[in-house]
Amino acid sequence: MLTGILAGLAAGALWGLVFVAPYMAGTFASVDLTAGRFVAYGAVAVSMLLWGLKGKPRRPTLAQAWAALWLSVLGFTGYYLLLVWAIRDSGAEMPALIIGTIPVWVMLLGKPQGLRWAALVPGLVLTVAGLALMAEVPHGDAAASGAGSYWRGIAIALVALVFWTAFAILNSAWLKRHPEVRATDWANWLGVATGLVGLLLWLAGGSSLPALAAQPGFGVFVAVCLALGFGSSWLATILWNIASQRLSASLCGQLIVSETLFALVYSFAWDGRWPSPAQWAAVVLFTLGILASIKAHR
Repeated sequence: MLTGILAGLAAGALWGLVFVAPYMAGTFASVDLTAGRFVAYGAVAVSMLLWGLKGKPRRPTLAQAWAALWLSVLGFTGYYLLLVWAIRDSGAEMPALIIGTIPVWVMLLGKPQGLRWAALVPGLVLTVAGLALMAEVPHGDAAASGAGSYWRGIAIALVALVFWTAFAILNSAWLKRHPEVRATDWANWLGVATGLVGLLLWLAGGSSLPALAAQPGFGVFVAVCLALGFGSSWLATILWNIASQRLSASLCGQLIVSETLFALVYSFAWDGRWPSPAQWAAVVLFTLGILASIKAHR
């Protein structure tokens, strides 16, 4: 259980880097950054499959390849594409708050049999309280730009919420049904599928390679994509698979809160500022929520 908890927290630390990546990449378009991250993830996965890692790599069966493809759309390309659309229509504030409830839904829907609902209440209450402190009223500009597009963005954000919640639960269930599949192999198979879809996304809506290379800071952009593809995608997926194999879906769901915690730390460090009192309180509540959930699952 300790190995699973540490793996889940480490995955959250790597996922948190995604929130500061747009600032590090500068003026490059979000579609280019998203596609770059996933293509890099696919390239790392293909390299690992070709070279092997800790023994001869396994090739997926047709059924396993299909599972990797549709789960990669749920948890990677489809989810992030929906999130980009939601932010375009309704601004960043409300979609971010909606996505921030993912740990609550995963925890509720993934409760293992035999665990009393009352045992989950402290962790849920602490997490919801932390989310409430972090919530911000959306700027009037987003709503003023068009009520129709604003509510369309909210609807898309809710679909994105369903995508990643479903991914967390179904991915955990699939790994538990297939203990013969190593976490590294599964991360590689997911990476190949994600990389292919990311390449299609770039070809469909991204900037041309000469246009990208001509922009200032192209080297930093490439470095950020590689860091996200290796660390926040490939390595984080391995760590999350390890956690999913060792922990219940409800506890994994609560550990996703660590992504928010690390994202806050990285954001404050990048901006060179201290959190506000409300943000400090939210961090404390998130942390207490994780500890309460771990205690409930012992």
